[in-house]
Amino acid sequence: MDLTRRQLLWAGGAVGAGVLLTACGGDDEKPTASATGDSAKPRKGGTLRVGALGRAGAITRDPHGSQANESDYLIISLLYDTLTVPGAKPNTEPRLAASWKPSEDLKTWRFTLAKGATFHDGTPVTAEDVVFSLKRLRATPSGASRLPGIQAKNITADGTDTVVIVSDYANAELPLLVRLTTFVIPKGTTDKDVAKAPGTGPFKLDWFRGGNARLVRNDDWYGGEVHLDAIEVKIFESPQAMASALLAGQIDLASNVGAVAARTAESRKDVQAVRRPNDMAMPLVMRTADGPFADPRVREALRLAVDREAMVKQVLSGYGTVANDVLGTGDPAYDKGLPQRTRDLTKAKALLKEAKFDTSRTYELYTTEDIAGLAESATLFATQVREAGVKIKVVKQESATFWDKTWLKGDLYTTYWGTNDSVVFFASKTMVSDSGTNEAGWKDKAFDTAYEKAIGTAAPAERTALLKEVQKIEYDASGYLLWGMADGIDLAGAKVRGLPTLPGYGRVQLEGAWLAS
Repeated sequence: MDLTRRQLLWAGGAVGAGVLLTACGGDDEKPTASATGDSAKPRKGGTLRVGALGRAGAITRDPHGSQANESDYLIISLLYDTLTVPGAKPNTEPRLAASWKPSEDLKTWRFTLAKGATFHDGTPVTAEDVVFSLKRLRATPSGASRLPGIQAKNITADGTDTVVIVSDYANAELPLLVRLTTFVIPKGTTDKDVAKAPGTGPFKLDWFRGGNARLVRNDDWYGGEVHLDAIEVKIFESPQAMASALLAGQIDLASNVGAVAARTAESRKDVQAVRRPNDMAMPLVMRTADGPFADPRVREALRLAVDREAMVKQVLSGYGTVANDVLGTGDPAYDKGLPQRTRDLTKAKALLKEAKFDTSRTYELYTTEDIAGLAESATLFATQVREAGVKIKVVKQESATFWDKTWLKGDLYTTYWGTNDSVVFFASKTMVSDSGTNEAGWKDKAFDTAYEKAIGTAAPAERTALLKEVQKIEYDASGYLLWGMADGIDLAGAKVRGLPTLPGYGRVQLEGAWLAS
């Protein structure tokens, strides 16, 4: 599975209009925790033992390489800094870039680096290091999707502390893009040596063995105080095994463990649950370019054949909310005025008949068991749409096969995204015609035009209106059937404090965590 998929999945969405257009600084309202928080002063010291999902056969050490494992992404996110990170108010905050400012036409952005930032070997971070890292990222097979509208030649340094990025078109969302995959490594790092490249993050690598790692505090981190002495990351192949390890006291934190484990742990007074509402989108993808679901009437019929409330109740054990086929539900500009689709089998059957859909065939729905509930959602969907006359066979694939052979290519498959705070994020990555990660092969000129107008507009009211147009087209015609949003759930031991509650990439920001005595 390509880096783009994993890092897009956790990266998080965009900031609100208006916030982007000024040089940004830190925010006093930065959240630290909910269920694991208290009013006590953070205590320094201790080792936090974290469980994260992954498979031994998919391990990577390259911050710009394939990252199919959550465990790898967690480790990399603690070792290497991005230019910006998710926040709450505003929802994009400074990290390696202390501030940023656009040109009047929103095409040229200047990012000023944080003072005192150094690599783990003590070498100062320069604009040339950032330019090298961004160009290395841009040169990957899916680099155009990672930094859309940005050519490598248009990423330059101005002095030692300013990075200049010029977009092909007006883009009010550029600070979003640089919180996506912009892990910074020293200029000149070779592919051979990248696994040993020093980072700039809050933790330094002590050791790495078979996907497990120990990270120690970086006392020279420019970003503020780090409380823990160390973080140990242990790789688990299933949420069930990870939850069992937590309940047995073998780890202190089970990351993204899922609703079933949360239900199991509800009666345990020594276990805390951190719940992030509407954390993960779990849509079905229907290919629009060709194949049996290319007719929009067929796609609408399937959307109407789904019992969304039953899906949330059964698949997510109630840890989630009903969705309405538009991705980006956490965006302040999300259009709640769109009519909520509900189950209508009569209309679904009529649309299938009108489209001359072949109900004598059995269609394959591909899925994986990468996250809790994903395969279950496919099975329940198949049961529900059969009542509309559509026969579905669920085919479970091993993770590597699914992402290599089915994702972006299949006629009907499940997918998931651990980010939901931006309509524009999904539009740019998965729906504009030339996106390298256009999951449904969807091409709609009206949608492309509405998207470009929206990202090039600074005025909040005007931009919100344009985003409504983007969402209406998506709602009517895209290849997505988004039935629900899953809550993100971490389980933690009684002594764990200061865990992040932000969704997506935000939840791997463990530099504020600490252990009570």
